[in-house]
Amino acid sequence: MNAITDLVPAGSRVLDLGCGSGELLDTLIRHKACSGYGVELDDSKLLACAARGVNVLQLDLEKGLAMFKDQSFDVVLQLQTLQQVRHAEAMLKETVRVGRIGIVSFPNFAHWPNRLQVLAGRMPVTRTLPYQWYDTPNIRVGTHADFALLCERLGVKVLDSFGLRGHERVNWGANWRCPVAVFVIQKA
Repeated sequence: MNAITDLVPAGSRVLDLGCGSGELLDTLIRHKACSGYGVELDDSKLLACAARGVNVLQLDLEKGLAMFKDQSFDVVLQLQTLQQVRHAEAMLKETVRVGRIGIVSFPNFAHWPNRLQVLAGRMPVTRTLPYQWYDTPNIRVGTHADFALLCERLGVKVLDSFGLRGHERVNWGANWRCPVAVFVIQKA
């Protein structure tokens, strides 16, 4: 969480897509004087946000973000969410439409332990991908390199990209060395 909070400028207006229990948004509000909203679909997570005092909207991300004007947020967070939506390209376009910058993270399927499990004939089950193949909310897998190519194809500008290994930011070899890929993006 520290690597992500470091990327969000103090005082930003933030939209957190798939905000879960609201922990990150709460941290940004308390420690960086940010404001904004979380978006979540799960009822129990909505209640957790409300208990924290985080403004949260119950929206289905598959239906887009039409209720928000262009560039209405300084930062749009899409952390561990993109791999769970059917229309990833549309969601990525919406992220850079409503935010001046977007911060996207996802499980990096190219991480070497994942590759070894696939070579052994099994779908990976790790801390980052903690589900069995038959009960995962992740409907797609991706890699650091694949996401960079998608951004290029969609005309989305990559401002920064790195991998996360625990709390460590990794720049070199992030595609195979890190279980989580992180990108800072904006509309080109």
